[in-house]
Parts: sequence; C-alpha cells; structure tokens
Amino acid sequence: MTSKDANQRMASGASWNEFCDALKRAGDVVLRDGSPDDPFDQAEGFRYLSRLTRVALESYIEFAEPRAPVLRRPAHETVKIGADNPDNHYQSAAVSGEYDYRITGTRNTIHYLGFGTYAGNYGSKQRSGQTGYLEAADMEIAPDGRFEIVVSCNEQPGNWLPMEPDTSSLIVRQTYQDRTRERIADLRIERIGAQGPPPPLTPAFLDSGLAAAAAYVHGTATLFAEWAEGFARTPNALLPLDPAIAAAAHGDPNIGYLHGYFELAPDEALVIEVTPPMCDYWNLQVNNHWMESLDYRYHRIAINHHDAVLRGDGSVQIVVSNDDPGLPNWLETASHRRGTLCLRWIGADSHPEPRTRVVPVAELKRA
Repeated sequence: MTSKDANQRMASGASWNEFCDALKRAGDVVLRDGSPDDPFDQAEGFRYLSRLTRVALESYIEFAEPRAPVLRRPAHETVKIGADNPDNHYQSAAVSGEYDYRITGTRNTIHYLGFGTYAGNYGSKQRSGQTGYLEAADMEIAPDGRFEIVVSCNEQPGNWLPMEPDTSSLIVRQTYQDRTRERIADLRIERIGAQGPPPPLTPAFLDSGLAAAAAYVHGTATLFAEWAEGFARTPNALLPLDPAIAAAAHGDPNIGYLHGYFELAPDEALVIEVTPPMCDYWNLQVNNHWMESLDYRYHRIAINHHDAVLRGDGSVQIVVSNDDPGLPNWLETASHRRGTLCLRWIGADSHPEPRTRVVPVAELKRA
C-alpha cells in the first residue's frame, strides 16, 4: 500500500471502520455450530475476544516496531491463549529477519528457560511456524549467571538464536516448578546497530496494524475453537497432539503435548492415572472451552512434577472435579461443566498416554 492510499484510508475512516467490522465478525466464533450454547460458556467466549483484542492491539500497534523491540509480558493472568501454562512467565517482542538483535540477561533460578523465534501468527496469511530455538541448558552461561544471545539470520559464535528472513516475533518461556522459591531470569533486548528513537507513527503503520490485530483476534479464536471441538469428539480422554500442529501454533519443540476435553456433571469426577516419564518437567492443567487456563489466582487448576503426590510405584492419580473429594492431586473445574485439558512433558524420554475414567465424587470420598 502506498503512503497516499494509507493517508486516504485514514482520512475516510476506512481503516478504523474495517477494524471494527472485523472484530464484530469475530463474535461469530462464539456462536458457531460446535461451540457451547450455555450462557456461562458464551459469556466467557465474548470475554475471551475482549482479551484477545487487548493483546492484539499491544502486539500489532503499541509494541510492533522491530526496529525498537520491547521484551514485554502480556497481562498473563487475564490474557490466556491456547492452553497457556500457569507455570509460565511469557515474554514476547516484535523482531524482523532484516535486523540483528542482542539479548542480555542473568539466568537466576527459574527452572526452565527457552527462547524461540517465529514466522507468521494466528490469522496471518503467511506461513506460521518456528524459525529458531535455544534453551538455557544448551547455552554458555557465566558462573555468575550472566549470558548474551545474538538473534540473527546468519550463524554467530557462542549463544545464537536463529531467525529466517520472514521471522516476525520472539517468544520467551520461563517455567517455574515452584513459584515460591524461584526467581525469573532478568532479560533485555536491543537491536544491534540501532541509533536514536524509533520512527514516528505513520498512517500506513497504523492501517496495517489495525488489520493485523483484527485478523489475529479472529484467527486465534477460530483456531482454538476448532481444536476444542476436535477434542470434544473424544470426551474425558487425553490424546497426543501432532508435533507438526503444535509447531505451527508456535509451541515449544521440547514439549510433548496431550490435549483433552472434559464433560462432567456436578457430582462427577474425571480420574486421570499415568506414570510420568523421565523428564525435566510435566504438568496437567484445566482450561475452559476456549482453551484459556482457568483462574489459577483463586483456584487450584494445575499440578506439576514438583507438587504432585506420587504413588509408591511412581504413578500419579489426578482427580478433576468441582467438589473436593479429599484426595491428593485434586484439580478444580471452578464451576465449569465442560472444558479442555492439557498435559505437557518437557524433555521427556517418552510420552505415555494416561488412563481416564469418570466416577461419582461420592465414590471417591468413600474411598
């Protein structure tokens, strides 16, 4: 689009009107066939769209300049996308394969630290997938915990995070095993060779940013609604996700994902049993239909390898229900009768599939 075209679209209001119209169409995802028709689930769906809109405007307008990247953390407790991990401290930045970047930081005590570069995004017409990955276990880190990473298309000595010409984003995952004791890594990013402030806003930048934000809201909501509908065809089970699908959705290549869908009456519980493999980390979490983690600020909706109580043979039994059955490893559905589940194995030597069964909560209480 030429500068003249962008100026005309801004002056006519077309850029803003099309953004608003696209957001309105995103509401169709909440009301589509296959989505719950319960008012509670629908209310969560429309709230989800409002949350996606907030993060989209930050990603494609406020912090979208790859010439002056900002490593930011979304309001994670209320911005939830694609079974976000409650143990993760997520950070992201706009980058471009056209430039080189430097990340500096101090490792501190966070359990897992991974950096990924990605092309495309949900709702984008360009290819979507990972263009590079680097985790702390493979990095050169000084005795005092300090490190430096060069992010570029051309290979560099030392800690190098690859990009490709169409790379557009950086995502950092910092994963706790125990939030009460661990300290996240201190991180900074800069564009190598940058001088002066970023350029001023232009009509063309805002026009493309509004279009990208609207496409992100609709594309994200559609993608994970389709995932949830697929999981719902085999309710109350946890099945492996194709790694290629996970990679296209900007997943971590070190993680084996299993997803599922629970449907429970108020007096029922889903019992999940599995023997965790040798791995760096695992967790199981409960999400709503829209694949947002339930509100872990107020409810116990996730469990990991650190706080799970194992049986003598190394297996674990996890109970998912609304009411507390009085057993270890209970996860709350927090008044949800349906929703999705996610199980992760990080750095695992195998990816076992759990055994599941639905039982009355009263039966578990008697046991």
